[in-house]
Amino acid sequence: MAFELTFAADAAQVLEDSIAYKGYFRMRRLTLRHRLFGGGWSEPLTREVFERGDAVGVLPYEPETDSVILIEQFRPGALGDPATPWMLELIAGVVEQGESDVEVAHREAAEEAACELSELLPIASYYPSAGACSEHVRLFCGRVTTAGVGGVHGAPGESEDILVHRVSRRDALELLAQDRIPNGHTLIALQWLQLQGDALRQRWGR
Repeated sequence: MAFELTFAADAAQVLEDSIAYKGYFRMRRLTLRHRLFGGGWSEPLTREVFERGDAVGVLPYEPETDSVILIEQFRPGALGDPATPWMLELIAGVVEQGESDVEVAHREAAEEAACELSELLPIASYYPSAGACSEHVRLFCGRVTTAGVGGVHGAPGESEDILVHRVSRRDALELLAQDRIPNGHTLIALQWLQLQGDALRQRWGR
């Protein structure tokens, strides 16, 4: 029998919902209660939840060279990192209203890396920090047809300054082994590549 969690969505209730902050991002203040494992309901809890929208990430894979396309960019949340606030990442972006995940993957690939993808495979979906943030991330691997390697790209008007790299699968997995991939989206995608890379190259390398 497959494992099942104890409670479903109806075991939590939002009693009050208001906007605590609205700027570049948004913060909601929720008063809620939920079922308890020992029976009954919790007392009302007040929690702030960070709202940034759902996101799609794509790891472009180039079977001809057994390489991935990764981007390098500045991240303000990593300003406290003793080494650098620049990160090596997969391509990712927020889902706009009315967009499908596939549309986001292709749009962001073009904007951030001048990259065209011919096929997408799902990797994983997850909540990066469900204790504080509502963001849900869906990850894909995309087969590369073209990429702007060595170029600097980014969406006009979004202050993006993105350098595009081609990294061999071997080198990418070595960075993973050395704990040099601190970005969660990229970490998960490369761990998937570590497991699926040989089958992926066989599938797309023909």
